[in-house]
Amino acid sequence: MGANLNSDQKLLLSFYNNLSELDQKSLLSYAEFLAVKGESSATAAETNQIPEILARPKDESVPKAIKRLSLSYPMLQDTELLHRCSALMSDHILKGRAAISVIDELELLFRQSYENFQNDK
Repeated sequence: MGANLNSDQKLLLSFYNNLSELDQKSLLSYAEFLAVKGESSATAAETNQIPEILARPKDESVPKAIKRLSLSYPMLQDTELLHRCSALMSDHILKGRAAISVIDELELLFRQSYENFQNDK
C-alpha cells in the first residue's frame, strides 16, 4: 500500500497517525465533507436551480446530513457555507454537541443560503 502513495498522501497519513482517536474521526469527517462538496460541485452546473429536498432519515449522522443537504442544494457553491458547515461539524465532534441540534441548524443554514442565492440572482 505505502509504495503507491505520493508524498502528499504519505504526509497526510503521517498526520493522521499522530492524532488522537477523536481527532482522527474529526479528520475523516472533514475529508468526507470535502469529498461530498466536490461531488456536488461537479454536478451543480448540470442541475436546475430549484432544490430537490431529500427526506431526513431517522438517526442521521452529521456528515450524512451534510451530504444529503449538499445533494439537495447543488447550486450552492459558497465558501462561507463550507466554513459554517465545518464549524458545526466541529461543534458536534469536538465539543459533543448533539447531532440532532447540529442537523437542525444545518438545515436552516442551507435553507437560508438558498434564499440568499435566490435573492442574488
